[in-house]
Amino acid sequence: MADEIRLAFAHPSERAIATEGDAPRDRISLRDHVRDVEIGAFQAERGHTQRIRFDVVVEVMPFTAPLDDDVDRILSYDRVSEAISTELAAERVNLLETLAERIAERILLEPQAMRAFVRIEKLDRGPGALGVEIVRSRRDFGAHLSEVARPRPHPRVVYLSNAAIAAPDLVARVDALASQDRPLILCVGLPDIARPNAAHPLAQRRIDLLAMEQNGWILAARDPRAKVVATRTELDWAMRNSQICIWAPSKIVLDATQGPRSHPQDSVALAAWFAGLMEACELVVVGESLPAASPVPARAVTLGNS
Repeated sequence: MADEIRLAFAHPSERAIATEGDAPRDRISLRDHVRDVEIGAFQAERGHTQRIRFDVVVEVMPFTAPLDDDVDRILSYDRVSEAISTELAAERVNLLETLAERIAERILLEPQAMRAFVRIEKLDRGPGALGVEIVRSRRDFGAHLSEVARPRPHPRVVYLSNAAIAAPDLVARVDALASQDRPLILCVGLPDIARPNAAHPLAQRRIDLLAMEQNGWILAARDPRAKVVATRTELDWAMRNSQICIWAPSKIVLDATQGPRSHPQDSVALAAWFAGLMEACELVVVGESLPAASPVPARAVTLGNS
């Protein structure tokens, strides 16, 4: 029992040794890697960074051929730190558990990686360190691991004005867009109805984002093939399964580490930011003018044209 308690608080490298079984394994490790991160489920944790410490151990497949002192033949330490940086940059998350899972999954995309031990601790939430530790192997992710490794598709992002949503040819227009060679994601702006006014700009931003989502549901009611989607994971699944999506912006906008500079009231500019985030093949704006700048090719379509 004493040994189990010791191992429970030991470094992940000791945990790896204790659970290796009959076949000793090679390992690489990253210790005491501290980053300033905005993370946390509490509202008080939004808008502020805190120190997070990462300890990662990766069990790797033994390399049987001569290494020839060639860094390209091994799983580099840099790949481990890059996995952390990539997941921190992807979006803001609430839970350490979520971040640990994503980091382990990204590490296990590397062909040499067999098992990953990930410990993450918050250093500023109290007198001690508060954290989680997970262990994942390639088989824990199964077929999902190969799915994650597949390159993401480049969708066509289409902004529909309120007039376009109400137009009698809406379904025919969506038909034409969906028949093309790219996944289709629809974006909308603010509805033509009154909405609450808040004295604080951040509160008003949330109100406006929610109003855009309500407008998305109005569009979904007009064309039930289109599903309102809020997360990047569901968007990725939908694109790979030919599902037409309507982007619900609140979660992705609020969780973005490099969020849009535009206000939700400039909804076409917000759609352009989203198109860049999704690495879209193009942005199509129906019934409105093009944004001042777009990170992807953009074209405007007037009502009555395809």
